Amino acid sequence: MVSEQIRVTEIVRRLQSAGLKGIAQRSVRALYRRLDVPSIDFTIRPEDLADSTRLPERNRVAASPTDGPKRIGIVCTAPGPGSGGHTTLFRMVQGLEERGYACTLFLYDPHRGEMTRREAVIRNGWPWLSAKVANVDDGLDGIDAVIASSWESAHVIASRSDLPPARLYFVQDYEPYFYPRGSLYTYAEDSYRFGLRTIALGNMVAALVQNEGVTVDVAPFGCDTETYSLHNVAGRSGVVFYAKPGNDRRGYELGKATLQLFHQKHPEVDIHIYGDPVADWEIPVIRHGRLTPDELNDLYNETIGGLALSFTNISLVAEEMLAAGARPVINDSSLARADLENTQAVWAVPTPGGLAEGLAQIVRQSVDAARPADAARHVRRGWGKAQQVVADVVRDELSRAEHLSGDEYHSGRAATAGTNPMAGNSAAHHPNLDLRGGREPSRTA
Repeated sequence: MVSEQIRVTEIVRRLQSAGLKGIAQRSVRALYRRLDVPSIDFTIRPEDLADSTRLPERNRVAASPTDGPKRIGIVCTAPGPGSGGHTTLFRMVQGLEERGYACTLFLYDPHRGEMTRREAVIRNGWPWLSAKVANVDDGLDGIDAVIASSWESAHVIASRSDLPPARLYFVQDYEPYFYPRGSLYTYAEDSYRFGLRTIALGNMVAALVQNEGVTVDVAPFGCDTETYSLHNVAGRSGVVFYAKPGNDRRGYELGKATLQLFHQKHPEVDIHIYGDPVADWEIPVIRHGRLTPDELNDLYNETIGGLALSFTNISLVAEEMLAAGARPVINDSSLARADLENTQAVWAVPTPGGLAEGLAQIVRQSVDAARPADAARHVRRGWGKAQQVVADVVRDELSRAEHLSGDEYHSGRAATAGTNPMAGNSAAHHPNLDLRGGREPSRTA
């Protein structure tokens, strides 16, 4: 009886110590294990996984009428509101449509969600995009070329034999880095070995994919300067932080610790947070929630700068801040530096102390009225160069596919652009590839 009372007392003490938040977290963890949530959250269905050592033999599909526009299918995951990666992808799709291609987004949802709702998110979030929207589960018929846009969609394409020979892969980030070393890391890594013609966004991605033995075309980064622009050169105050708690590569916990330390040094400086909902901050912050691009541009024009954290490819936030005259403090790494050259960006050691000192630096230097104009002066203008690279590579692959012999088609060489992705070649073995600019796409009509 005494031991039972001691046990009950200990349970009560632990519950009191944990508080409501701790109790909720423990309950969620227990439910997580019971429901096998890791399997539920697996981002691809097992039947859609491909294996670079056992790719299916390809079957020829019917060509489109010669007098109609070429039809391009883009396989992508269903976006959430404001998804930055989808925004960049949709800009490339828009560039293809402006050049006369007929595009269809084939949405891939491993949990088979309601497609009407998925399409509504696209139409509301990206009203300028005119591409059709379809469900990849209904088939990928009626296209002349297909483009993967993530490691999952690369598997979806590579696991099917009845697709056109023009198969491409638009790579915005080195996605194995999204996961710990393990199954998902390996599946993402294998996606570069499927023989898809690969277009890398920026030099960092190009270098890492080349390490997999793949020749790439490089689409340069851009900046949406039609939306993000300087209209305030005086009277700025405060710093901003993009909060993405569920995405660790965006550094939310590090950013939170940084801003708590920064507030101790500069309690007079307002801290603005936008993005996903946040709670349990111990310092005063101004919460904005999700903002439209125009609203975000206004916020950047009011502030002196902020945190632009990303631990894989550099965040678009950094250059969008600069375009509006706000100075980003960026976690310093060779990956991030590969694709941003602007003297007004502040590179900091990625610790709370290092990043807080970076923020303190932009506060001290904010007395210089020329800083906002200097920040905005050297940003890249628009995404036209990247769109042109993507369009050139698509045209080249379409032309290549039209001139294939039957043996070439069935061997799968259509999409390799002359490179054996399993050969293990390093970038040094490709003398025609410049890491800063990539391989020049063929201009074949």
